[in-house]
Amino acid sequence: MSRAFFAGELDNAASWWRIYRRDGVTLGFTTHDRDLYFGGILHRAAPGMLPSAIRQSILLDDDEAEVDGALAHDTIRGEDIAAGQFDCARIVSGVADWASLEHAVLYTGAIDTLLRESGTFSARLRSAKADLDVDPVPRTSPSCRARFCGPGCNLSASRFTSRAVLTAIDPIGNRARFDLAAPSLYLEGELRFIDGPQAGIPFAILALDEMGFTLDRPLDAGVMPGMRALLRQGCDRTIAACAERFGNAINFQGEPHLPGSDLLAQYPQPR
Repeated sequence: MSRAFFAGELDNAASWWRIYRRDGVTLGFTTHDRDLYFGGILHRAAPGMLPSAIRQSILLDDDEAEVDGALAHDTIRGEDIAAGQFDCARIVSGVADWASLEHAVLYTGAIDTLLRESGTFSARLRSAKADLDVDPVPRTSPSCRARFCGPGCNLSASRFTSRAVLTAIDPIGNRARFDLAAPSLYLEGELRFIDGPQAGIPFAILALDEMGFTLDRPLDAGVMPGMRALLRQGCDRTIAACAERFGNAINFQGEPHLPGSDLLAQYPQPR
């Protein structure tokens, strides 16, 4: 960066930040009174959104920050927050020269918690330093630790993903039924709607009965029969399912035959 910000008494500086949602949507905002386009992203003018002061240190502790604003902006709506579209979204924030569009990154992290109240929202941010608190050493477990069709599992997601049409919905029980030949294969799996107000949002399939799948997050009132979705089969993470159903025991990320702590604590008893 060749631009030195705040070198004089007056400066053409404006704050900006970007939100990278997990569904692939990227949103840009700036405190300037007009939209700014740089870095291939349009930053919408949002003077009502106020980022807090960013405090960075040489310590390994998390550099926390916050963003407050109104829910009036058409890209951050209360129903989207309730649907979880901003959960764990990645955040990049910095300062830009609104005349020359030179810019610098001051903060990177993710949304830790996002609260809404009385038409406003407050986002608590977690910096990239928080990843240092994650223990990278896996613990032993009898079940598989890998995400189905993810790293370590190494199965192709396309083999176990089907496109289906929503045939019935139970808003009270938060259940949905699809035109699937073998719905039991999708228990503990995942679905994403292609159509409708919740398109792209992942739903975990928790249970299955005659009314359909019970989902982990509420269905929007705009979800109607006839909408399409992509459904991925589920896995119970046992060595039996991995070997017999998927033929993938060589990639099983667990220790199913490791003695448990109760067995290790046993000692001989006199007869």
